[in-house]
Amino acid sequence: MDKPRKRVVSTLLHNEDRFLILERSSLVGSFQGYWSCISGYVEEGEDPLKTALREVTEETRIEAVSLALRSQYGPNFSETEDLVFESYWFLFDSAQSKVEIDWEHNQFAWVKPEEIPKYKMVPWFDELLGRLTRP
Repeated sequence: MDKPRKRVVSTLLHNEDRFLILERSSLVGSFQGYWSCISGYVEEGEDPLKTALREVTEETRIEAVSLALRSQYGPNFSETEDLVFESYWFLFDSAQSKVEIDWEHNQFAWVKPEEIPKYKMVPWFDELLGRLTRP
């Protein structure tokens, strides 16, 4: 029997020389307490790019008009015992750096790439960063 598939987006924002990372709260379904980028499930019939823009606004209050798509990657497939994840990754330049987080995160930081190793990141973050920032 085939495993159910979940479509997800992960979205990284860039402002000047920094990336936005967020600490996942205890209220989210996975990787509580880890740092990551903005993420969410793609709703039925929704385009992953639209999902990415919606999630940015929901989780940070940064509006789509402040964003310029810089790169994207996907679909990328990974599996757990129960699910297949179909992931779409996006990198946007953000003209806005003011962030208002929602319940999904405890705190946020705008960090330079060399500062990222100081944080407890989700396991796939390095691959995401590499694929989205590769020239």
